Amino acid sequence: MFNAYIPSNSGVKKAIKKGRVLVDNEIAKTATWISFGQVIKLIEDPNKQPKVYKFNLEIVFEDEHIAVINKPAGITVSGNKFKTIANALLYNLRKSTQLDTLTIPTPIHRLDNQTSGILLIAKTKTAQIELGKQFKNQTIKKQYNAIVIGKTSTSKTINTPIEEKPSITNFEATNTVNSLKFKTLTAIKAFPKTGRTHQIRIHMASIGNPILGDKLYGNPATIHKGKGLFLCASKITFIHPSTKLQTTIKINLPQKFTSILTREERRWKSYNTPKL
Repeated sequence: MFNAYIPSNSGVKKAIKKGRVLVDNEIAKTATWISFGQVIKLIEDPNKQPKVYKFNLEIVFEDEHIAVINKPAGITVSGNKFKTIANALLYNLRKSTQLDTLTIPTPIHRLDNQTSGILLIAKTKTAQIELGKQFKNQTIKKQYNAIVIGKTSTSKTINTPIEEKPSITNFEATNTVNSLKFKTLTAIKAFPKTGRTHQIRIHMASIGNPILGDKLYGNPATIHKGKGLFLCASKITFIHPSTKLQTTIKINLPQKFTSILTREERRWKSYNTPKL
């Protein structure tokens, strides 16, 4: 029985050499023979304390195997910075009691810094491997909601390659409003079949409908300051790595999505309504 988890054979060898592996409460050697029924324990390395960013996250779902959080816009998922989602997970999630529990819960995919919404987290090695396979095989279905500048087709498939790699995004328009500043704004649902960096942002800009608030791919003259990027990962469907059941998780959109459409339509009507 293990009270911690090492993901590789080389890691096990290093732990044994450092005296961190116990067999029946005695320090094991690389030559130690293991018999049926013996208890094997791993002592956590006191010199490797994980970074913990004390930042409250919205937990949408959590069990012993996985978690789903609602990532806020403006924070990076992982990387060299301290203030990341990855470093905040230990502060927010319960430690799994499974034998293959990960020392640090791990995001399975990424969202752009300015994108909000659903982020899938593995709490065990099994979950990390199984969900990784689903992403690789493109069987995980994701839905994003966005507000783009201009009027779009009712539905469309964009398959423009990104960095010479095949890239496919399907989208459908759900609402279009008039706007004094932007002329027209359209709310869309986007369904990426591939997962290229900035895929939805690049694809929508490529057809002349950049996402509202996109400073990288949008027109600088029409940047909506102060409200960030209007792109949210709102729904995900996958096979649960333990129960093997199809699981769908969705969240409500940030209030700013509804507010901007209502406000722009109201201003346009007010300006264009004849004065009596």
